[in-house]
Amino acid sequence: MRFNITVQPSGRQFEAAGDETVLAAGLRQGIGLPYGCKDGACGSCKCKKISGNVTHGEHQSKALSAEEEANGYVLTCCATAHSDLVLESRQVVDVGQFPVKKMPVRVISLEKKSHDVMLVKLQLPANDSFQFHAGQYIDFLLRDGSRRSYSMANAPHTLATGVQAVELHIRHMPGGKFTDHVFGAMKEKEIQRVEGPQGSFFLREDSDKPLVLLASGTGFAPIKALIEHLQHKGITRPATLYWGGRRPADLYLHDWVVAQVAQMPNLRYVPVISDALPEDGWQGRTGFVHRAVLQDFPDLSGHQVYACGAPIVVDSARADYISLGHLPEEEFFADSFTSEADKAKA
Repeated sequence: MRFNITVQPSGRQFEAAGDETVLAAGLRQGIGLPYGCKDGACGSCKCKKISGNVTHGEHQSKALSAEEEANGYVLTCCATAHSDLVLESRQVVDVGQFPVKKMPVRVISLEKKSHDVMLVKLQLPANDSFQFHAGQYIDFLLRDGSRRSYSMANAPHTLATGVQAVELHIRHMPGGKFTDHVFGAMKEKEIQRVEGPQGSFFLREDSDKPLVLLASGTGFAPIKALIEHLQHKGITRPATLYWGGRRPADLYLHDWVVAQVAQMPNLRYVPVISDALPEDGWQGRTGFVHRAVLQDFPDLSGHQVYACGAPIVVDSARADYISLGHLPEEEFFADSFTSEADKAKA
């Protein structure tokens, strides 16, 4: 059986087979519904069902609660259609211009930026054009068939200069199958296989609204790519970066941000530390990074927010900015960094 899926208010339409998820069907036909983890853990693909019937596969309640499901919300990454559907999603985009590719990459450098963050650069195949939006991610394809997802921390225009390479910021998760390898046995010239680009997190350039860029930990990686893109394209929308960490060392590219602020008059930077110790000598903002935004912008109704990092930060920001800051829901764009442990809770 095949069913017709209509996405409002754009009017985009595509077909879905009864054995594939709504998200997979849309991506296969060049319709870019919003998504993040594709495993029912982050909630980025959640949208309103106007009509029709679906069945959900395994997912986490924090991504879609029973109450939300009863009220007609669906997770397109794990929902299969049982009738024609009409969905409401204001973030739908055309992704057909950037095909998802599987390709070999070579590790060209490993640079430890803090005790638990490695900056990894991967050389792309010289004979293969790789296109992506600043903010998207790639999947490592591991030998046992599992995947590990990491955002690209550089903007696409950087591929035109020198060696074609993408930059990743990988946090060590002790006991993690892949990150233990990155921080232990991984060497320069090592070959890995990746697939990308993935994700619907990138700058919407059809707006002139001021930007709030929110990052926690290595959630800074895709935000860094957005900043590079803003500078390269000469986009002058006011932008404020809030980067949070437990201790100052967690802001592992602090000096890079300061240098960019000096070059970009429309960019402000607010570092926020939640658990500074006396020996850190921290004199800046403290507390939860997403709350710092509301302290400075109690009314977000005229802004766009781009948030990346730990699920608890992204989820809290989404809830508070919409309910307290009056941010329109369709102006909140996020990439929630769900770990394999997070996904396993489904």
